[in-house]
Amino acid sequence: MTVLVGLIVMLGMLVVVPAGLRLIGDPRLDTVRRLWPLAAVPGALSLWVARGPVATALASVYAVATVVLAAYAPVRLYRTRSLAACEIAVLTALVTPSVAGLALVAERSGHELFGFDLRILALTVPHFHFAGFSAALIAGLCCRASSGRTGKIAALSVPLGTLLVLVGYFLDDWAELAGALVLTAGMWAVSLLTWRDIRTQGRDRLTRAMFATAAGVLVATMLLALSWALGEATGIPHPSLTWMAATHGLGNALGFALCSVLAWRRIKETAAV
Repeated sequence: MTVLVGLIVMLGMLVVVPAGLRLIGDPRLDTVRRLWPLAAVPGALSLWVARGPVATALASVYAVATVVLAAYAPVRLYRTRSLAACEIAVLTALVTPSVAGLALVAERSGHELFGFDLRILALTVPHFHFAGFSAALIAGLCCRASSGRTGKIAALSVPLGTLLVLVGYFLDDWAELAGALVLTAGMWAVSLLTWRDIRTQGRDRLTRAMFATAAGVLVATMLLALSWALGEATGIPHPSLTWMAATHGLGNALGFALCSVLAWRRIKETAAV
């Protein structure tokens, strides 16, 4: 793990996921959320330990927690019996951290899972915390708050795009590009909704500023994602993975995910008063 990628992953593990679980508003997730640090802290520590048995054991603790979270998705589906667009996005958010957890265990053990090199596995961990969990969750929240077609497009496109990107890992760069196109469409729909509808719900300047930042950052970071995917598929010059981590990755982590969950939390806390 590079230092930057490690710090981004820690943000996802320790802050974004537990804050996001609170935003789902499901009391049955309260126990998972309260116990999450017991798994997230070992997971974060595994990032700074040399690959081997100790790092693998620490990563495995976190992976178990992500699997428990994913296992709640079918339980929630059974209880709600809903496949509405908003609910599909929330279910996706519950499942995607388990992909990151599996990749983390493989990378920390030095095992090239499914033939993927360790660098790709290392980048899969933040990808499925932010393009997976955070993006799907925020898309679902935007869908809940909007009665129009754009909310449904966002809530369906983000999970579908995330799935297609994952499938593209196993097929080829063109399949991954298709996933990036769908995911970008969904994320830009989230950006539009955040700027047009959600931002105005903030009762204070800070909340509105965080929503505005999240909306603006998405436009830039997803352009970077498209340029990288297009370059991988066609061979035209495109940003390196290191540059993508420092721009696309950092922007999505701080500018989109963190700003979004904090702003949404402020809205919900204000509404509860």
